[in-house]
Amino acid sequence: MSGPEGTEALFVGVGARRGVTAAEVLELVGEALAGAGRAVSGVVALATAEEKAAEPGITEAAGHLGVALLPFPVRELAPIAVPNPSTSVAAVLGTPSVAEAAALAAAAESRGLAAVELLVPKRVSRSGRATCAVARGRLSDRGRGYTGEEVPGTLGIPVREALAPRQAPARR
Repeated sequence: MSGPEGTEALFVGVGARRGVTAAEVLELVGEALAGAGRAVSGVVALATAEEKAAEPGITEAAGHLGVALLPFPVRELAPIAVPNPSTSVAAVLGTPSVAEAAALAAAAESRGLAAVELLVPKRVSRSGRATCAVARGRLSDRGRGYTGEEVPGTLGIPVREALAPRQAPARR
């Protein structure tokens, strides 16, 4: 989607239970995007926790969409503020969010983005085996921005710096 502020890049964060199918992940992603009035063609990457990156349903979904799968260590996802944290996910993985935090992390690490926001908060599949969230980055019309040829996160600032809570400078 383009407009006066630039072009949009969509980053889908995915969480899943063991054994989730690619069909279930793809259905959930499609529903989330359709609900936001966005096309699957706007997705530039799927992102998840490192612990979930080898899950066949997630890897196959990324392959079907023709996008990179970006794994993030839970230590980088845990401090990211999200609207729908889960105490049960935190107890199992050590981070209160996979889908929302991974989507935001992927967008924040991508070079050339003028702004990042959570477009679709966490959604849960009908079976409860998969979650997804969508973050969008607005690409500047000026300069090169994200072309789809780079792998998000390889040229940007580290996610821990981009999304770490800002502390007020010490007063002297």
